[in-house]
Amino acid sequence: MASHMMVRSRATTLTDAHRDRILILDFGSQYTQLIARRIREHQVYCEIHPPTLSVEEVLAWRPAGLILSGGPASVLDADSPTMDPAIHELGLPTLGICYGLQLMALQLGGLVEKANDHEYGRAQLKVERTHPLFAGLEAGERQVWMSHGDRVLRLPEGFDAIATSDGSPFAAAAHRELPMMGIQFHPEVVHTEGGSQLLENFAKGICGCSGSWTVEAFVEEAVEAVRGQVGDSGAVVCGLSGGVDSSVAAALVHRAIGDRLTCIFVDHGLLRKNERAEVEAAFAGSLGIPLVTVEASKRFLQALEGVTDPEEKRRIIGHLFIEIFDEEAERIGGADYLVQGTLYPDVIESVSVRGPSATIKTHHNVGGLPEHMKLDLVEPLRELFKDEVREAGRLAGVPETIVGRHPFPGPGLGIRIIGEVTRERCDLLREADAILIEEIRNAGLYDEIWQAFAVFLPIQSVGVMGDARTYDDCIALRCVSSVDAMTADWSRIPHEVLAHISSRITNEVAGINRVVYDVSSKPPATIEWE
Repeated sequence: MASHMMVRSRATTLTDAHRDRILILDFGSQYTQLIARRIREHQVYCEIHPPTLSVEEVLAWRPAGLILSGGPASVLDADSPTMDPAIHELGLPTLGICYGLQLMALQLGGLVEKANDHEYGRAQLKVERTHPLFAGLEAGERQVWMSHGDRVLRLPEGFDAIATSDGSPFAAAAHRELPMMGIQFHPEVVHTEGGSQLLENFAKGICGCSGSWTVEAFVEEAVEAVRGQVGDSGAVVCGLSGGVDSSVAAALVHRAIGDRLTCIFVDHGLLRKNERAEVEAAFAGSLGIPLVTVEASKRFLQALEGVTDPEEKRRIIGHLFIEIFDEEAERIGGADYLVQGTLYPDVIESVSVRGPSATIKTHHNVGGLPEHMKLDLVEPLRELFKDEVREAGRLAGVPETIVGRHPFPGPGLGIRIIGEVTRERCDLLREADAILIEEIRNAGLYDEIWQAFAVFLPIQSVGVMGDARTYDDCIALRCVSSVDAMTADWSRIPHEVLAHISSRITNEVAGINRVVYDVSSKPPATIEWE
């Protein structure tokens, strides 16, 4: 795999096409999305793409710099993800992180070996020489976060070590003349001291990005892009869930084309309590966007009878949504486009580092759709993270009651009911979920929690109510703290609040005699249970 190629600069081929943005090649790290978030926090636009991009595709994207992410594989394995070595010849400022450093070293003629001990967790970084990557960071040792089994044993020709750790003789390295560098640790995680500054140094100081990208500018560009995509005539329909994503997408498209947009809100029987009435009131009120409500709960629940596999649930719900949109679009007449609230994490998690889809779970907005849709997709939020979507919504005039809502998945309660989805289970879960939300609001915790919801567990256990023995089902409560849902930690809700929620659920929701609290973080767990 190693190549003793000569690294030479072809920066002149990029000068005229230079764009103020960073391209991230994803080798499968659980932290890759965090790299993008940290870069964007410094108002530098970036995107994540698989490492299968060709030299021509990289040139066409016109980045100011390139980041090679970490990854769980070993660069020494025959089937490990790789990239075209010719990309190194483009003269792009390049930062390899963990796996990215090891791959860069191997492709440029260095030596990588499997370490005797897996270096995982906190480590002390010793910066050995000055370099623009560490500009503005205090001298001396600093804490960093390591996660690797391989290590660079010999650097390629032209590279020098700029930092070390006890387990990594080349914890950071850089080329003497070219803007190529790599680090063995992860600057994107909060455990690395000065990590955000390091990424800003790379994006602005080394790549020359101005830091001028804003969500406000994105909103204006998105509106113009929608006008360009759908043209000056014809109808557009929006698959409205009532959540943040689809509501903001609808607001942006409505700004672009006005009442040519009709939102279709499908009551699939998998909604939260009172959600239909709240959505209808908001869209008929301050937003003033045409809305059609379709009662389809019986149709969805019949399609889900006997289905227990989470991926099959998502596929069925996604297909049925599109069928209904097609039917309503035909009834409305003249619609050629369907608006969806697809977000950037949905896109990333549905594409593997090797290119074809190899998903953790199918996202309703990007997976499970029929191959032959009658409508073309309009996805104005496809490049944004969740917190950026909220900001875009506020700029577009979406009410805070919608913008500030906790995320709700497209398949709704269908993936918060473990096992078969039935009307009875939906009703039980709706009531339990409403109690949870009401009580965390009463406790002043709602805005501090990223996402809170109840999960129905078809696990019956013995209980006692009054003097009678019960054998009823269980509700799990899931509350997490996060910035963008890429990583999340379980929320430390006061015990007295949890006790009150549990008491209310077991007393007010017939059929539930046990409540448990989920204390799993992401990773290793996901936020949703299915």
